[in-house]
Amino acid sequence: MAWIRTVPFEEATGKLKKLYERVTGPGNNVDNIMMVHSLRPHSMEGHMAIYKNVLHHTGNKIPKWFLEVLGVWVSSLNDCAYCVEHHFAGLQRLLGDEARGLAVRAAIEARDPGAAPLDPAQIAAMGYARKLTEAPASVSEADVAALREAGFDDGEILEINQVTAYFSYANRTVLGLGCSVKGDVLGLSPNNSEDPQDWGHT
Repeated sequence: MAWIRTVPFEEATGKLKKLYERVTGPGNNVDNIMMVHSLRPHSMEGHMAIYKNVLHHTGNKIPKWFLEVLGVWVSSLNDCAYCVEHHFAGLQRLLGDEARGLAVRAAIEARDPGAAPLDPAQIAAMGYARKLTEAPASVSEADVAALREAGFDDGEILEINQVTAYFSYANRTVLGLGCSVKGDVLGLSPNNSEDPQDWGHT
């Protein structure tokens, strides 16, 4: 499951147990990306807070399914199969169009966002996310201006930036600690966007 020791749900006590109870899915399943924090519950708390607020908050304007597209894209660029599989399953559930989702994934795997069944603004967002992921120091004000020209307002540009940044963090957590999907239930997410404190996965 990981290259470091993790505490199983049934052995958790104190703060860790309370956090596990907040992030569980069906059958008390805790995603391995969260369980890998079990020796330092405070870092799990920080990870889950940023994940919930960046990707699953009612204040976002960009559709959640497209934020998941960005997550799969960034994770693919970082060769993080764990996050690709988890978030592609979530993308498919949110999109509700299996064929379109598969076409998006094919374009991602081909590293050709322009081939995806997405609108020009969404393809522009993927270009920004790629640059920020692969060559962050090369991002310039002109890249942000291009997103604005594509039709995103500045708040939406912030959403794109934060989702891109979050997934690079998550990818490095997973890849750096050998986190696997073994035992995970793919595609679950904290769906109660109205409550930032509700971390339950369904």
